[in-house]
Amino acid sequence: MTRTDPLLGPADIRELAAALDVRPTKQRGQNFVIDANTVRRIVRTAEVRETDTVVEVGPGLGSLTLALLEVAADVTAVEIDDTLAAALPATVAARLPEKAAHFRLVHSDALRVRELPGPAPTALVANLPYNVAVPVLLHMLEHFPSVERTLVMVQAEVADRLAAPPGSRVYGVPSVKAAWYAHVKRAGSIGRSVFWPAPNVDSGLVSLVRREEPLTTSASRREVFAVVDAAFAQRRKGLRAALAGWAGSAAAAEEALRAAGVSPQARGESLTVEEFARIAEHKPQPGQPGQPGQPGQADQPGQADQPGQADQPDKETPA
Repeated sequence: MTRTDPLLGPADIRELAAALDVRPTKQRGQNFVIDANTVRRIVRTAEVRETDTVVEVGPGLGSLTLALLEVAADVTAVEIDDTLAAALPATVAARLPEKAAHFRLVHSDALRVRELPGPAPTALVANLPYNVAVPVLLHMLEHFPSVERTLVMVQAEVADRLAAPPGSRVYGVPSVKAAWYAHVKRAGSIGRSVFWPAPNVDSGLVSLVRREEPLTTSASRREVFAVVDAAFAQRRKGLRAALAGWAGSAAAAEEALRAAGVSPQARGESLTVEEFARIAEHKPQPGQPGQPGQPGQADQPGQADQPGQADQPDKETPA
């Protein structure tokens, strides 16, 4: 029988899984896409070009991998699962033999990957394991600056957080850190029925286009992210109180905030990534006025320090 479509359908996925004795696990957030139209839609939405070198994280049985290979010049897939990593090259060779030489497999935890074989990747397209989606996304953006365009499928709630603007109820650590690297937007929704097994949550697509020019700031990424983490660790508090530990005292935090042009009463959820960067630039140095041990700098509690303002940690997991 002649195969007319190289992509994997529901029967192909189940047949492959049975042959490999693969059972999707919640521990690794595995849900395999079983609909060819969905993976082609993802490739179109990602605007994959015939000149692109695409990196994919968590390829699983190869549904999206094959769709990417139909269009891109090269695809490098990063897979942590021993069985899936061993099987994927054979699947590519069997279903798209003319593109087998343009496929590379990296058998590793994506969070440990610092370099990739072949040409530098220009695009990241992935159905990310839901339990590590944000850390993996931020790791790849950090370590592969050649990636210009990204499209990831994640849990709908995570998609909303990644693309949330300042002032949004779900704006938080992932929103700010993603914005450090790229312009981020929601790019669509994916129904549960296209997965096997069907997840208990909806999925969403997030598009990230890397900034043409990095943010203009004298602070490093690590310094800016330290401010972000501190601000959202105590998101119910004003920044004067929330950043006290980061700055050394509430008074020192207020000094840094005022120098950055940010109200000490503001909360992290109202700030842009540029404002977080300005705060990082003005972090007080040890020995400056306002630091612990400086005479005459007794800290006066602000409104956010008063009883009844119990801290509620942010639910996001910082990367």
